[in-house]
Amino acid sequence: MIPSETPADVSQLLRAWSAGEAGALDRLAPIVYDELHRIARSHMARERSSHTLQATALVNEAFERLMDCTRMEWRDRVHFYSVASRMMRRVLIDYARRFGSKRGSGLKRVPLEEAAVFGEDFSADFLALDAALDELAMEDERKCRVVELRFFGGMTVEETAEALGLSSITVIREWNFAKAWLYRAISGGNPE
Repeated sequence: MIPSETPADVSQLLRAWSAGEAGALDRLAPIVYDELHRIARSHMARERSSHTLQATALVNEAFERLMDCTRMEWRDRVHFYSVASRMMRRVLIDYARRFGSKRGSGLKRVPLEEAAVFGEDFSADFLALDAALDELAMEDERKCRVVELRFFGGMTVEETAEALGLSSITVIREWNFAKAWLYRAISGGNPE
Protein backbone atom coordinates (compact mmCIF):
# COMPACT_ATOMS: atom_id res chain seq x y z
CA MET A 1 0.00 0.00 0.00
CA ILE A 2 1.31 3.42 -0.96
CA PRO A 3 1.41 5.90 1.90
CA SER A 4 -0.92 8.84 1.60
CA GLU A 5 0.88 11.83 0.11
CA THR A 6 -0.14 15.45 0.26
CA PRO A 7 -0.27 17.70 -2.81
CA ALA A 8 2.88 19.38 -1.45
CA ASP A 9 4.67 16.01 -1.37
CA VAL A 10 3.72 15.34 -4.99
CA SER A 11 4.84 18.81 -6.03
CA GLN A 12 8.15 18.32 -4.20
CA LEU A 13 8.75 14.99 -5.97
CA LEU A 14 7.92 16.59 -9.33
CA ARG A 15 10.46 19.34 -8.73
CA ALA A 16 13.03 16.75 -7.65
CA TRP A 17 12.36 14.76 -10.85
CA SER A 18 12.78 17.97 -12.89
CA ALA A 19 16.10 18.59 -11.15
CA GLY A 20 17.28 15.10 -12.12
CA GLU A 21 17.21 13.65 -8.62
CA ALA A 22 17.79 9.90 -8.76
CA GLY A 23 14.79 7.90 -7.61
CA ALA A 24 12.31 10.78 -7.63
CA LEU A 25 10.39 9.35 -10.60
CA ASP A 26 10.31 5.90 -8.99
CA ARG A 27 8.75 7.38 -5.84
CA LEU A 28 6.39 9.61 -7.83
CA ALA A 29 4.91 7.06 -10.25
CA PRO A 30 2.89 4.97 -7.77
CA ILE A 31 1.62 8.10 -6.04
CA VAL A 32 0.21 9.76 -9.17
CA TYR A 33 -1.05 6.58 -10.86
CA ASP A 34 -4.60 6.64 -9.45
CA GLU A 35 -5.18 10.24 -10.51
CA LEU A 36 -3.72 9.56 -13.96
CA HIS A 37 -6.06 6.59 -14.28
CA ARG A 38 -9.03 8.79 -13.27
CA ILE A 39 -8.07 11.30 -15.96
CA ALA A 40 -7.70 8.49 -18.51
CA ARG A 41 -11.16 7.14 -17.62
CA SER A 42 -12.54 10.64 -18.14
CA HIS A 43 -10.97 10.72 -21.60
CA MET A 44 -12.21 7.24 -22.46
CA ALA A 45 -15.77 8.03 -21.32
CA ARG A 46 -16.00 10.37 -24.30
CA GLU A 47 -14.87 7.72 -26.76
CA ARG A 48 -17.09 5.25 -28.59
CA SER A 49 -17.94 2.15 -26.57
CA SER A 50 -16.18 -0.14 -29.06
CA HIS A 51 -12.86 1.69 -28.68
CA THR A 52 -10.02 -0.83 -28.40
CA LEU A 53 -7.73 1.34 -26.29
CA GLN A 54 -8.21 0.88 -22.54
CA ALA A 55 -7.68 3.49 -19.82
CA THR A 56 -4.65 1.63 -18.44
CA ALA A 57 -2.98 1.58 -21.86
CA LEU A 58 -3.73 5.30 -22.20
CA VAL A 59 -2.08 5.99 -18.83
CA ASN A 60 0.96 3.93 -19.78
CA GLU A 61 1.42 5.60 -23.17
CA ALA A 62 0.94 9.09 -21.73
CA PHE A 63 3.33 8.34 -18.85
CA GLU A 64 5.98 7.16 -21.32
CA ARG A 65 5.63 10.45 -23.16
CA LEU A 66 5.82 12.35 -19.87
CA MET A 67 9.07 10.57 -19.01
CA ASP A 68 10.48 11.90 -22.29
CA CYS A 69 9.85 15.45 -21.05
CA THR A 70 13.28 15.61 -19.48
CA ARG A 71 13.58 19.39 -19.68
CA MET A 72 10.13 20.07 -18.21
CA GLU A 73 10.14 22.16 -15.07
CA TRP A 74 7.12 20.93 -13.12
CA ARG A 75 5.59 23.76 -11.09
CA ASP A 76 3.27 21.56 -9.03
CA ARG A 77 0.92 18.60 -9.20
CA VAL A 78 -1.83 20.55 -11.03
CA HIS A 79 0.64 21.49 -13.75
CA PHE A 80 1.70 17.84 -14.02
CA TYR A 81 -1.88 16.56 -14.29
CA SER A 82 -2.82 19.17 -16.87
CA VAL A 83 0.18 18.21 -19.03
CA ALA A 84 -0.67 14.53 -18.52
CA SER A 85 -4.22 15.19 -19.70
CA ARG A 86 -2.90 16.97 -22.78
CA MET A 87 -0.61 13.99 -23.46
CA MET A 88 -3.59 11.65 -23.21
CA ARG A 89 -5.47 13.76 -25.72
CA ARG A 90 -2.49 13.53 -28.09
CA VAL A 91 -2.34 9.73 -27.64
CA LEU A 92 -6.04 9.41 -28.48
CA ILE A 93 -5.66 11.65 -31.52
CA ASP A 94 -2.67 9.67 -32.76
CA TYR A 95 -4.63 6.48 -32.18
CA ALA A 96 -7.65 7.81 -34.09
CA ARG A 97 -5.45 8.86 -37.01
CA ARG A 98 -3.61 5.55 -37.05
CA PHE A 99 -6.81 3.52 -37.13
CA GLY A 100 -8.60 5.73 -39.65
CA SER A 101 -11.42 7.17 -37.60
CA LYS A 102 -14.20 8.38 -39.84
CA ARG A 103 -16.46 11.30 -39.02
CA GLY A 104 -19.57 10.12 -37.23
CA SER A 105 -18.54 6.45 -36.91
CA GLY A 106 -19.91 4.89 -33.72
CA LEU A 107 -19.57 7.99 -31.61
CA LYS A 108 -20.90 8.42 -28.13
CA ARG A 109 -23.06 11.44 -27.39
CA VAL A 110 -21.89 13.54 -24.51
CA PRO A 111 -24.59 15.49 -22.68
CA LEU A 112 -23.96 19.13 -21.83
CA GLU A 113 -24.81 18.55 -18.18
CA GLU A 114 -21.82 16.20 -17.97
CA ALA A 115 -19.59 19.20 -18.70
CA ALA A 116 -19.16 18.34 -22.34
CA VAL A 117 -18.59 20.69 -25.20
CA PHE A 118 -21.53 19.52 -27.26
CA GLY A 119 -25.30 19.73 -26.84
CA GLU A 120 -27.33 16.66 -26.02
CA ASP A 121 -28.40 15.99 -29.61
CA PHE A 122 -25.02 16.62 -31.20
CA SER A 123 -22.13 14.20 -31.57
CA ALA A 124 -18.82 14.68 -33.31
CA ASP A 125 -15.77 12.52 -33.54
CA PHE A 126 -12.52 13.07 -31.77
CA LEU A 127 -10.63 14.24 -34.84
CA ALA A 128 -13.22 16.92 -35.58
CA LEU A 129 -12.98 18.11 -31.98
CA ASP A 130 -9.20 18.13 -32.17
CA ALA A 131 -9.27 20.22 -35.37
CA ALA A 132 -11.72 22.65 -33.80
CA LEU A 133 -9.58 22.91 -30.66
CA ASP A 134 -6.53 23.66 -32.81
CA GLU A 135 -8.50 26.48 -34.47
CA LEU A 136 -9.63 27.78 -31.10
CA ALA A 137 -6.05 27.69 -29.81
CA MET A 138 -4.95 29.91 -32.70
CA GLU A 139 -7.60 32.44 -31.70
CA ASP A 140 -7.40 32.10 -27.94
CA GLU A 141 -4.98 29.66 -26.32
CA ARG A 142 -6.43 30.19 -22.84
CA LYS A 143 -9.93 29.11 -23.87
CA CYS A 144 -8.43 26.01 -25.47
CA ARG A 145 -6.54 25.18 -22.26
CA VAL A 146 -9.75 25.56 -20.24
CA VAL A 147 -11.47 23.03 -22.52
CA GLU A 148 -8.54 20.62 -22.31
CA LEU A 149 -8.49 20.72 -18.54
CA ARG A 150 -12.26 20.61 -17.99
CA PHE A 151 -13.37 18.31 -20.82
CA PHE A 152 -10.39 16.03 -21.25
CA GLY A 153 -8.83 16.27 -17.82
CA GLY A 154 -12.09 16.15 -15.90
CA MET A 155 -10.94 19.02 -13.69
CA THR A 156 -13.38 21.11 -11.72
CA VAL A 157 -13.71 24.86 -12.25
CA GLU A 158 -11.58 25.42 -9.15
CA GLU A 159 -8.83 23.00 -10.25
CA THR A 160 -8.78 24.58 -13.71
CA ALA A 161 -8.55 28.04 -12.16
CA GLU A 162 -5.62 26.89 -10.02
CA ALA A 163 -3.85 25.26 -12.98
CA LEU A 164 -4.15 28.35 -15.16
CA GLY A 165 -3.78 31.00 -12.46
CA LEU A 166 -7.25 32.41 -13.11
CA SER A 167 -10.29 33.17 -11.02
CA SER A 168 -13.15 30.67 -11.01
CA ILE A 169 -15.44 33.27 -12.59
CA THR A 170 -12.99 33.72 -15.48
CA VAL A 171 -12.81 29.96 -16.00
CA ILE A 172 -16.61 29.74 -16.13
CA ARG A 173 -16.76 32.60 -18.63
CA GLU A 174 -14.01 31.08 -20.82
CA TRP A 175 -15.61 27.61 -20.59
CA ASN A 176 -19.03 28.89 -21.67
CA PHE A 177 -17.59 30.84 -24.57
CA ALA A 178 -15.41 27.91 -25.70
CA LYS A 179 -18.33 25.46 -25.61
CA ALA A 180 -20.42 27.72 -27.84
CA TRP A 181 -17.48 28.40 -30.17
CA LEU A 182 -16.66 24.70 -30.53
CA TYR A 183 -20.29 23.74 -31.06
CA ARG A 184 -20.57 26.22 -33.92
CA ALA A 185 -17.21 25.21 -35.39
CA ILE A 186 -17.99 21.50 -35.38
CA SER A 187 -21.62 21.79 -36.45
CA GLY A 188 -20.59 23.79 -39.50
CA GLY A 189 -21.67 27.19 -38.26
CA ASN A 190 -19.44 30.22 -38.22
CA PRO A 191 -17.46 30.22 -34.94
CA GLU A 192 -17.16 34.00 -34.99
